[in-house]
Amino acid sequence: MVQVVRKSALPDPSEVIDRLAPAAARAPAVALREPRPTGFPLLFTAQWQLIEPAVAFLHEHFVQRAHTIDTLRTYAEVLYDWFETLEQNGVRWDGADAVDLVAYRNRMLTQPSAHTGRPYRIATINHRVRGVLRFYDWAVRTHWLVASPLAGTEHNFRVARQLRPCSADASRPTDHSLFVLRQFEPLPRPLVSEQARELLATLPPPYDLMARWQLYTGLRVSELLRLCVQDVSKPSVRTVSHHTIEVIRKGRKPGYVVAPASLLDETAAYRSGHRRAWLQRAAHRRGRAADPAALFVNARGAHVGKNAYQRVISRTGQACGFKATTHLLRATFACMLLARLEQLASAGAAINPLMVVKVLMGHERIETTDRYLRAIAVEAGTLREVLDTLLSEVP
Repeated sequence: MVQVVRKSALPDPSEVIDRLAPAAARAPAVALREPRPTGFPLLFTAQWQLIEPAVAFLHEHFVQRAHTIDTLRTYAEVLYDWFETLEQNGVRWDGADAVDLVAYRNRMLTQPSAHTGRPYRIATINHRVRGVLRFYDWAVRTHWLVASPLAGTEHNFRVARQLRPCSADASRPTDHSLFVLRQFEPLPRPLVSEQARELLATLPPPYDLMARWQLYTGLRVSELLRLCVQDVSKPSVRTVSHHTIEVIRKGRKPGYVVAPASLLDETAAYRSGHRRAWLQRAAHRRGRAADPAALFVNARGAHVGKNAYQRVISRTGQACGFKATTHLLRATFACMLLARLEQLASAGAAINPLMVVKVLMGHERIETTDRYLRAIAVEAGTLREVLDTLLSEVP
């Protein structure tokens, strides 16, 4: 079985045997060109041999290319699952071919996840297959392999007909890989006002405030968790109803959101109430102060984790009788804002609703934002009215 070992911090000289104590004392002074941080995943085979190409792939993307910790975790999960499958079937990584990748994909189609016990989503399957193909392209490019049937253009299937230029997705690169399953992206289903109010009223602190930030600003979870106290300090101007908050977007891109003054008031009350009490209690129990920069902390005084926040939102939604996810909160903001901007544009306002929402959501492509426009049409009953009109004209 493939093992994942997290890189730990250097030991104190008093924690090692006497023979190694001098080396442990010298180790902190050793300068490395590209040091791997504490917690960096190292993959080993069942015989405890380091899987060097996998570690080198993760090192390049995280240390050299400075991808985020979420990207590192995602790539590590893909490589772990792939090398675990190869080891169970007795296949060498440098000898894997199309048959092995198709079998890997089909196993996820027919068997539930060993981690969750639920069937794999098509998006998850395609994500892992693309991750494997990306790894072999990298292995050939960096000369870990001379060649591979899983690298280059050999695995691509080009359709004979050309995409129509008038198609809405004509500018988007289309994935024709034989290994990737056909996937349809569902339209977002925003929460209605009653559901949003019930969810916010049921959530415990600080998750209720975090959900308000997503509903009022459209922040992603990763962007929300990166907020610091200094980012949301109340401006001195109190007559303004909205304030611009600088944020770090996905991929470390700078951006901003527009937060209502009422949301900053609630955040200030949380900081002086729950947050201060939790940090003081944590400092009293641990004998040291917790990180004072993080905005959202839990009752133990620790920084709120992504998985914990998502679980609370999901379970609270189930208790309220409807589906709720952190992404659904973000989608609700986009749909509500877009619907309001469409009304203003119809009334003669010189605005482009899609471009405004695109900027505030931090989207790279306008096609992503257009999904919310189509969702509004479905939720508003526009398509239903069209169908009723067509059916009434049928003799």
